[in-house]
Amino acid sequence: MRKNSQGYLFGSEVVFQNPTKGKLGLSKVVKEVKKFIEEEEGEYQLIIGSDSHSKRLGGKAQLNLVTAIVIHRQGRGGRYFWTKVVIPRFYSLKEKIYQETLASLEMANRLLPILKENLNGEYEQLEIHIDAGGRGPTKTVIKELIGMVVGNGFRAKTKPDAYGASVVADRYT
Repeated sequence: MRKNSQGYLFGSEVVFQNPTKGKLGLSKVVKEVKKFIEEEEGEYQLIIGSDSHSKRLGGKAQLNLVTAIVIHRQGRGGRYFWTKVVIPRFYSLKEKIYQETLASLEMANRLLPILKENLNGEYEQLEIHIDAGGRGPTKTVIKELIGMVVGNGFRAKTKPDAYGASVVADRYT
C-alpha cells in the first residue's frame, strides 16, 4: 500500500462528491453535515463506509475504492458524500476487505479533528460500516475487522446493517 504525505490512501486535498452540492473538500463536507443537523431536531448517526471493485482496463489491473461519509437523520433521510481512490493492482478478497476497512479508519481519523472543531465533539462516536457479513466468503475475517475498528475507538457495523459500505459506497465503485 502506498503512503503519501497525509496518510496511506488519501492525499492532502481529498475531493468528495455529493449529488446536489458537487465537489467539496473535507472541511466543506463537515459544514454541510453541520447544516443538515441544524435544519431539524432529531437523532443523527454519522457513518463512514468503503467498498471496492477490481477492474482491468487496457490490460492493467486496478482497484476502485470508494469511501462514503453519511449523515443519517434517524427515520428521516440523510446526506452522503463520497470519494474514489484508484489503486493500480488487484487484491485478494481478504486484502480488499482489509483495504476498505483501513480506508474507512483513515477517513474517520482525518474527520475527527474537523468534527471536534465544528460540532463541539458531538459526533465523535462514528460508525464504521464494514462490507463483510456473516455469510459468504468474508465471514472468516469479520472478528478481525471489528477488532480493528473497535480498537481504534469506533463502533462497527457489518452486513446486513452496513449500508454505508454496501449501498452508498457500492453505488460509486
